[in-house]
Amino acid sequence: MSSSSDSPIVCNLPRVTIIGAGRVGSTLAQRIAEKNLADVVLLDIIPGMPQGLALDLVEARGIELHNRQIIGTNNYADTFGSQIVVITAGIPRKPGMSRDDLLKTNAKIVVEAAKSAIAHSPNAIFIVVTNPLDVMTYLAWQATSLPRDRIMGMAGVLDSARFETFIALELGVLPADVKAMVLGSHGDLMVPLARYATVNGVPVTELLDAATVERLVERTRNGGAEIVELMQTGGAFFAPASATSVMVESILLNQSRLLPVATYLQGEYGLEDVVIGVPCNLGCGGIARVLELGLTDGEREALHTSAQSVRENIVRAQEILAGG
Repeated sequence: MSSSSDSPIVCNLPRVTIIGAGRVGSTLAQRIAEKNLADVVLLDIIPGMPQGLALDLVEARGIELHNRQIIGTNNYADTFGSQIVVITAGIPRKPGMSRDDLLKTNAKIVVEAAKSAIAHSPNAIFIVVTNPLDVMTYLAWQATSLPRDRIMGMAGVLDSARFETFIALELGVLPADVKAMVLGSHGDLMVPLARYATVNGVPVTELLDAATVERLVERTRNGGAEIVELMQTGGAFFAPASATSVMVESILLNQSRLLPVATYLQGEYGLEDVVIGVPCNLGCGGIARVLELGLTDGEREALHTSAQSVRENIVRAQEILAGG
């Protein structure tokens, strides 16, 4: 039956903008499209690169059986009306570099990207992936003046996945049966919570001795650096893209998943005015709740040490942006 109205039917499909069409950004675009989560706008400053990647992804739609629109662009105007903006832009780590070594260059890139994106998508939720992650998320929060529920960093999902992987490899079990939680900054001072790690409900601390658990914790803390040293020409991108897509999915589908997310704290865990990784429920409005876990004195001290390192780098980054 035909409609009595002459007005066309407009379907407002969700749109996710990814700023930075490097390995993480382009892989994330693939994940989002092939999961059929949203249309994707892939933006980069390099002429032709995002357009070429988008065309390549579009040509795979018939094979992958989805019809999501994928646009490559160098113009922020093309990102208008995005529900989610993901910032992956910035220089990657090279062998011997720490995430903090990236501070000077990436601070300026992230602030400019955040300001440009929010001008065209004022209602968007922002996810920052650029390293050093916690500092970049804080700077993006300042640059956009967004409430904390609408801006966050991807780190804990990735770090937790690495911890789960190493536990699974050690025990020879299915990775999907392992659940773990990593808090703190995305770096050497992250706080993997071994006593919260389980294999089908069985605490890992009952399956592995203390020395083995500590070895896996240290490998988790150095998980990114291990890949950088092996590859020599770049860092991880498959797992970071997968971790980010989990956050995007929880927001777009309003799943309210409990995930470790870098967020601005306002007294939780005794911390204020700092971005750090803690468990959060993610839904259609962004961060619906920050969960305060019961921590031991040692875990709490480690989290505060991690936060202090982030604070120091925030000050450094602000001085850089101010021309100091």
